[in-house]
Amino acid sequence: MDTKLTLKLNGQIIEQAKIYAKAKNTSLSGLIENYLQKLTDPKKKKENITPLVKSLSGVIKLTGDQSGKKDYADYLAKKYK
Repeated sequence: MDTKLTLKLNGQIIEQAKIYAKAKNTSLSGLIENYLQKLTDPKKKKENITPLVKSLSGVIKLTGDQSGKKDYADYLAKKYK
C-alpha cells in the first residue's frame, strides 16, 4: 500500500535528484523508496568496507600458527624490563 509522504528539502538538491532519477529511468519517489528500502533492510546490516581498508587487507601474510600475539607479548616484555 502506497502512502503519501511530504518532505521539506533544499530546492537545488531536489532538482539535482530529479535529473538523476530521470537519467536512471525512475521517479524521484521510486528513487527515495529504493534508498530507504536498502537503508532499512535488516538482511543488509553488514557494514561497507572502504576502499582504503580493502587495499590494506592482506598486506601482512602470516604463515602457519603465527598470529602475532607472541611477538607482541615479547616486544612488550622487552620494552618494559
